[in-house]
Amino acid sequence: MQQLTIAGTIGKDAELRNTQAGDAVAGFSVAVDNGKDTSGNKRDATWFDASLWGKRGTGLAPYLTKGTRVAITGRPQAREHNGKVYLGVNVDQITLLGGGQDRQQAQSGDGYGAGGRPSDGGMQDDDLSDIPFNAEWRV
Repeated sequence: MQQLTIAGTIGKDAELRNTQAGDAVAGFSVAVDNGKDTSGNKRDATWFDASLWGKRGTGLAPYLTKGTRVAITGRPQAREHNGKVYLGVNVDQITLLGGGQDRQQAQSGDGYGAGGRPSDGGMQDDDLSDIPFNAEWRV
C-alpha cells in the first residue's frame, strides 16, 4: 500500500462537488515548499490536487481556504492531461495547521487576535468546540 504525507499551503478555496452517484467530494490544491537551492534561489513549489470524500469533505470544505496550512496523508495518484502530469492525493487523514480564514479574520479586526484566537469581546473558548481547527480527521 502506498502512503503519501505532505505539508503545505492550500492554493485556492476548496470546491465541493457531487459525483453522478451522489458522493460528495471537496477538491483543493496544495503547494509544498521545496526550499532553496545551493545558490540561495527559491525552488518552485510542488503542487498536488487533493480530494476529500464524503461527510468529511462536506464538513471541512468551508475551512479549506486559500492560505490555510495543512498536513495530509493519503494515497498518491497521478494523471496526464495535454502532455502535462498532475500529482494528486486521495486524502485519508488531514490536519488543519492554521492560516487562511484565521489570518484574514485577524487582519479585519473582527474580534480575533493573532493566530485566530478570540480577543476581548470575541467568542469564548467554549464556542470553539464546533470548529475543527487543529483537529485530525480520519476515515
